[in-house]
Amino acid sequence: MKNNKRKLNYLLVIILLLLVSVGYAVLSTNLNIVGSGTINNPTWNIHWENVQVKTGSVSASTPTIDTAKTTVNYSVTLTIPGDYYEFTIDAVNAGTIDGMVSVVSNKLNGVEITTLPNYLEYKVTYEDGVDIAPNHLLASGTSEKYKVHVGYKKDISSTDIPSTAQTLNLSFSVTYVQSDSNAVAKPEYIYTVNKYDSNVTEPKWNSIWLNQPFPESITKYQTASEALSAIKTASTIDLPFYLKHKIENGIVTESYVEFVVTPEIAQANVGMVAGTYTLRGEKTYDDDTNTWLVDENYISPYYEANKEAIKTAFGYATNPSRCIESSTGRSSDLLCRVSGLPAGSGASGNVAAYGTNGSSCYVNYDGSSYCDW
Repeated sequence: MKNNKRKLNYLLVIILLLLVSVGYAVLSTNLNIVGSGTINNPTWNIHWENVQVKTGSVSASTPTIDTAKTTVNYSVTLTIPGDYYEFTIDAVNAGTIDGMVSVVSNKLNGVEITTLPNYLEYKVTYEDGVDIAPNHLLASGTSEKYKVHVGYKKDISSTDIPSTAQTLNLSFSVTYVQSDSNAVAKPEYIYTVNKYDSNVTEPKWNSIWLNQPFPESITKYQTASEALSAIKTASTIDLPFYLKHKIENGIVTESYVEFVVTPEIAQANVGMVAGTYTLRGEKTYDDDTNTWLVDENYISPYYEANKEAIKTAFGYATNPSRCIESSTGRSSDLLCRVSGLPAGSGASGNVAAYGTNGSSCYVNYDGSSYCDW
């Protein structure tokens, strides 16, 4: 925090006492307006507090906050692959001035991070996993919980393991300044399992649409586990997928299908990697006008990342026969499958995961997203 970055604007109201004389013969009246006011001294006070270490973290000293409450120090030793250390801490605005994020910096050994060593996991986000970004508002009297995670990767090859002990100096800093017209609320990520229904007109097909307001009639879930539980209850089948959405000022700006490769699925299909995988959809077709928004050779900017996630999940490197990639241009698509769990992505912007009995969750290239079973 730098006090010299504050731009405090005072509106000074000057009350003029106007003497009005109304005369007629010897009669006169004086009209006076007399007032008093107080302008409180604004305070700037954004600081850290409330460190909480996650259960399961390796033993280490509890992170300490300095006396100015602006710096957190921690030291951790990660001995074997799979070790991790994670804690949360609150950024608190205890002042009377709204703040916003100005600069975010992540450094490894004094250098801004662009890539990490193959053996290292390290990230600082909000507690819900949302990235911290410039212009995010921290209003007076509120707080945001940050999450710090550093880990020794579990699924790595022997060639990625360092041959000697590594000393890593990790630093994260965020600069808050007084908020202005550029300040925006932190985006919200929510989960849904809304079922397709052609008879529903509002929202159309009981779907969630990109670049439109989130429908109040569709149930939101705050965690992936809640969504998995909800789709299992609704479908009476253990379906390992659901929808995820980014909401900014009430508008759906991003939609995803997430699917889960459980340890049981991975064990039954050699080469598959257990974990949760995220596929991002994109709107490239206007359903209202029945027109494409892109040309026939368009490739979604998310297609390659979606393919990489699917190939990793299905163990493509050792079992390429599980996957089929076809066609060219916006008709290109990749589909990988094992018994009970196919997943696919198309260059036109659509993504999907499938289960048994015709069940599925989609983000379509027309911007709609829904599940079915």
